Amino acid sequence: MVKALLALEDGRTFACRSFTGPGEAAGEVVFNTGMSGYQEILTDPSYRGQMVAMTYPLIGNYGVNAADVESGRIQVAAFLTREYQAHPSNWRAERTLADYLKSQHVMGVDDLDTRALTRHIRNAGAMRAVVSTTDLDPQSLVAKARGIDSMVGLDLARVVTSGTAYRWEEGRPEPLKASETVLDRRIWRYRGRRPSVVAFDFGIKFNILRCLERQGCEILVVPAQTEAEAVRALAPDGIFLSNGPGDPQPVVYAVETIRELLGERPIFGICLGHQLLGLALGGRTYKLKFGHRGINQPVKNLITGRVEITSQNHGFAVDLESLDRTGVEVTHINLNDNTLEGFRHRDLGLLAVQYHPEAGPGPHDAHYLFGEFRALIEGR
Repeated sequence: MVKALLALEDGRTFACRSFTGPGEAAGEVVFNTGMSGYQEILTDPSYRGQMVAMTYPLIGNYGVNAADVESGRIQVAAFLTREYQAHPSNWRAERTLADYLKSQHVMGVDDLDTRALTRHIRNAGAMRAVVSTTDLDPQSLVAKARGIDSMVGLDLARVVTSGTAYRWEEGRPEPLKASETVLDRRIWRYRGRRPSVVAFDFGIKFNILRCLERQGCEILVVPAQTEAEAVRALAPDGIFLSNGPGDPQPVVYAVETIRELLGERPIFGICLGHQLLGLALGGRTYKLKFGHRGINQPVKNLITGRVEITSQNHGFAVDLESLDRTGVEVTHINLNDNTLEGFRHRDLGLLAVQYHPEAGPGPHDAHYLFGEFRALIEGR
């Protein structure tokens, strides 16, 4: 263990120690209220550029394994905990959390007062921060934190997206063959037998692709910058817009593409995809004070009247009042703060939710939405 210091841009500092050795990391500091699922959190691309503090005090007790990742790498800038357990006890564990973090040069700290940090963020808002073992001068670290780019105006979808298109087949990514250089409707192997879906990768989670595949969909994942004409050439049965990190407003290339495709194919958007759909429909987005991050967020389905316990990870939201309600039907509302959690369009054939129906980690209350997407495709 190495002595470390966490410094926030407003001048607040927290003593801690590194369980991954010497280092320094920077990013927006946020908290997650989940009691488990730390490996999925670490590998969720929506956390790119953020240092995540876990409110549950004991982390690392069940180790890590190759099956529970949500992307190809650790995405968080640093991992902040109260108490790290160096000796995991779980039959699925393949290595320790510390070994996993060190293998990808990601800093992990413990002996941090995560309760005080969480209370501070709830009062003051998510903010930029630096944690370091090499620079323990509070003034120096605060100055570094103030020099970090703000999350507002930051396009991180461009950073985390895949550089090339690929298939999702039998629970894993499959690179396209050398002969598949032209992406058009001939790319589909099961045309007419399975719904074909183009999935935009703004930071897509593997469990989303697993859920689409369980619905019988054939999936082609494409980079975030893919243009409307390229999608038309593929002629899919449906279009999926993934989750992702950062501010949705600077992702103008995706908003323009989505706007061009509205009404042409059924569209389903999750998280950042939900926000981009809101922008494409003429709405506005705004930054939440400290965001929604956890696996127990209550959401009311206004269609059924049921309350769903949901998994969430987002720092921005669609302004409900900014949406042109002509054709738009609000379907879900957050019961903690009444923010918009879902909508659909009666004429354009689209649905969107702000939360994560695929969970990973979290409850499965909202898995039905993938079935609704398939039904929307079949109905069109």
